[in-house]
Amino acid sequence: MLEAYVVVWLDLDRDTVGKLRLNSPAGGWFPALQTLCWDFSKFNLPYCDLFLSPHLTKVFIWFPLPEGEVEYHSDLLSSGTSIISTLPTSTLQAFTIRIHHRGPPLTLFKDPLSSAVLRCGPSLTRFYSRVLLSDEAMNHLVRLPNLYDLRVEGPPPNCSISPASLVFSPLIKCTLAPSTAVQWLSLFKCLEDCVPAMLGVTPMSRTKESLKYLHVEHSFNLTVDASFTSSIQIFWNLTHLNVDAHCYDNHGRGQCHFVLNNNDIAKLATALPRLKTLLLGYPCPWNTCVTTVACLLPISIHCAELEELEIHFNTANIAVDFENISKDLQFQALTSSERSSLELLIVHQMPLTVGWEECLDVGNKLIKIFPSLQNICGSDQRWRDITCNLCTRL
Repeated sequence: MLEAYVVVWLDLDRDTVGKLRLNSPAGGWFPALQTLCWDFSKFNLPYCDLFLSPHLTKVFIWFPLPEGEVEYHSDLLSSGTSIISTLPTSTLQAFTIRIHHRGPPLTLFKDPLSSAVLRCGPSLTRFYSRVLLSDEAMNHLVRLPNLYDLRVEGPPPNCSISPASLVFSPLIKCTLAPSTAVQWLSLFKCLEDCVPAMLGVTPMSRTKESLKYLHVEHSFNLTVDASFTSSIQIFWNLTHLNVDAHCYDNHGRGQCHFVLNNNDIAKLATALPRLKTLLLGYPCPWNTCVTTVACLLPISIHCAELEELEIHFNTANIAVDFENISKDLQFQALTSSERSSLELLIVHQMPLTVGWEECLDVGNKLIKIFPSLQNICGSDQRWRDITCNLCTRL
C-alpha cells in the first residue's frame, strides 16, 4: 500500500513534473492516498493533480492570497479553481478550504467549490469553508446524513418555497460567520416553527437533539438581544454556546450591544440546562446594559453543570442590586438546592467602583450564587481583589 498521507509543499521544476506525469503508473503515483494537506502556491500547483486519488477521505486546502496582488496571482487563481472543481470528493469524510483573502477573488471559488460539494456523499462528516456556496450546494450539504461539524461563511439556502423539505443533518458542532449568523439562526427558528408541534418531527428535529457546540465567530457590533437568543433556545442539548461578540470596533469605539434583560437570561438558562460553557459576548466598560446581578440566579439554578460564564451585567448599583435579590425566595433557597459548578466568571472590562468592604460583600454574595467560583477574569482592580479573596478561601 502506498502513502496514505501527504503534505504538498515540494518545489519541482517543469521538467521534473513532465517526467512524473509522462511516467505515471496505472492508477497514478499515489493510488491509495487518503489524506491530502495542500498549501496552494505557484510552485506546487503544476503537479497537484498527481496527488488526486479516488480514495481521498480528508482534504485540507490553504490558499494564501495577499491583498493587492490579484493580477500577479491570476494564473494561481485559475489553476486553483480548476483543480478544486475536479477534486474527487465522493468518498470524503473531512473537507476544509481556507482562502486568506476577502474581495472579488474569493467569489471566483464559489462555482468550483459548489461543484465539489455537490459531489460529496454520505461519508462527509466535517466541512469548513469561508467560500460562499450556491443555494443548491448548501441545500445538499446540510442534508448529508452524517455531517456533524459545519462551518460556513455565506448566508443560508433559500427555503421560502418549501421550508419543510429542508431537513438538517444531525450536527454536533456548528460555527457561524458573524456576517450571516443572524440569518442562519432565523432560518433555524423558521424551520422549527414551520411544522405544527403536534406532528412531532420538524426539519430541525435531528439537529435539536444532536447539537452540542454553537459558535458565532469574532464579531464587532453584533446585537445580542432576545430575538438572537430565542432562536438558540431550540437547541436544548447545547453544552457550549460561544457568542464571540464585541461592543466596539477595531479602534475601540462603540456602545454596548448587549440588550438582554434579566427575564431573557432566565428564559435562556431554563431552555439550555446542559450548558458547560456560556459566553454571551465580551463585557464592555460602558455599563449601560439592563441586566443586573439578579440574572445570575437562574443561571446557577438551571445550569448545574456550567463551568465558564461570560456575561454583561450592570454594576452601577451592584450593592443595592445584591440587597434586593437577597430578599428573593430563590436566592434564600440557594443554600439548600443544587447550584452551578461554575469556576470561572469572565467580566473583562465591566467596571466595579465600590469600596473595600463592599467589594468583600460582592465576593461573598457571588460565592453564595456560585459556590465553586475560583476566578473572576476582569480588568478592574476590584475584580482582582475579589479573586484574591476567593483564592484565600480555597
